[in-house]
Amino acid sequence: MVERVLQKAGILSDLAAAVGDEGLITDPAECAFYAQDIYSAGPALLAVLRPANKEALARAVGLATAAGVALVPRGGGMSYTGGYVAPEAGALIVDLGRMRRVLAINPIDMTATVEAGCTWEELRVALRPHGLRALAWGTLSGLRASIGGGMSQNGVFWGARDGTIVDAALRFEVVLADGRIVDTGSAFFRPFGPDVTGLFAADTGAFGIKATVTLQLVREAMAFGYGSYAFDDAGGFFTAMSAVAREGLAAESFGFDPFLQEQRMKRDSLASDARSLVAMMRGQGSLWKGIREGAKVVAAGRSFLEGASFSLHLIAEGRSEAAVAADMAAIERIVAEAGGRAVENTIPKILRSNPFPPVNSMVGPAGERWVPVHGFLPHSRLIEGWERLQALFAAHRAEMDRLGVGAGAMLAAVSRSACLIEPVFYWPDALGEIHRRSIEPAHLARLECFPANAEARALVARLRQAVIDLFHGLDATHLQIARTYPLKQSSDPVAWEILRALKAAVDPKSLMNPGSLGL
Repeated sequence: MVERVLQKAGILSDLAAAVGDEGLITDPAECAFYAQDIYSAGPALLAVLRPANKEALARAVGLATAAGVALVPRGGGMSYTGGYVAPEAGALIVDLGRMRRVLAINPIDMTATVEAGCTWEELRVALRPHGLRALAWGTLSGLRASIGGGMSQNGVFWGARDGTIVDAALRFEVVLADGRIVDTGSAFFRPFGPDVTGLFAADTGAFGIKATVTLQLVREAMAFGYGSYAFDDAGGFFTAMSAVAREGLAAESFGFDPFLQEQRMKRDSLASDARSLVAMMRGQGSLWKGIREGAKVVAAGRSFLEGASFSLHLIAEGRSEAAVAADMAAIERIVAEAGGRAVENTIPKILRSNPFPPVNSMVGPAGERWVPVHGFLPHSRLIEGWERLQALFAAHRAEMDRLGVGAGAMLAAVSRSACLIEPVFYWPDALGEIHRRSIEPAHLARLECFPANAEARALVARLRQAVIDLFHGLDATHLQIARTYPLKQSSDPVAWEILRALKAAVDPKSLMNPGSLGL
């Protein structure tokens, strides 16, 4: 016992020397906060590392693994798949919140290099004077979500027409388990030979910890078009969304089923959100156009989706008003043929003007707990997947109603060949410290404080696993694999052996986020 205490004190002393006193957190309460994600909490940590630069990160990683201590990288903390929830007590969380500089912006080569702790919002602000953005430029949680976390977990939303977040990466600098820093490729072209950058993309830190990221940039659009449409049934909705995606007409295309639509209308005042409204008006390009569009939002209020079962929201963008108008005309023809009808386009206008809003939606409109689960399906299997999902919920409806568990879905086109179905669960339960620290204080003060509800939480866990199993039966793919989605079961056996061999080569002691990806 005395020997273990001395060993622990020794490694903590060495780590403090490597990262500085400000770079090491040992307070148990603070460590407990870093150990929890939005959905679950992990065991007690040895400490939290917060290095200030890649050199300090490399020194600390080498010291920890030499002492047999596991390291678990944490991005902005917005995950819900166990990506940074350690499997055993005594691990080190590696938080890169002090490594958030934008290191270089090259408008000639159309690239930017950032430290991995930089958020998507910080990069957006830095690129805005240059009229540039990343190829895929973040998730809705980009106010807090880090670029390194996104490159490790993968994600999709802004710029979805051009792919997922990792498609924007050109190269990484990755700290390996032994403390070496590997540069994965060219600073302006990917791939140069076999795609080494791709090997470290979406690895949830199982192969190493990203220290810097170089991203491909594109010009920000000069013209925008917005459309919102209501559908009476899922068939019409999916027909329209798939057709728009296949034609590449919208930069972003997303929608809500009836339940989630109702939750959104409860949550957002839309018209009374002065900050978003002003930003949207400024983004229209002229004062008078802004006033006109703002007046439409005010007039629509929250009633514009009343009577709609499904709603589809699209953002078209391009270099000229004429090009965008042509895309919007094509979208409207597709929607009409699928049985949809136009409604006020408040949601996409407000969202595009404020792309990274406060993360208040990480809980329900009354303060309920919230967790998503998702699957990517080809267009040809969307209806089948949706029908199976509804049958699953119907089979558990009585128990869900008894325990106050609600389920809806966000639906989105993410490429010309695939769409996202993301069921989300709401249930009355106590919030965690991560919720209390992430939600805006004024919003948090308005929420109901639910007591702990283990029975409802257990039902959500069972339903969530059932959805994952359902998607697996449809050959779905996933982002944010972490410790939640079945990568091994979904992989070719030979491909899986290649991943295992890579893990053994870069992390022979299996101390880098052990258990993540199922490795």
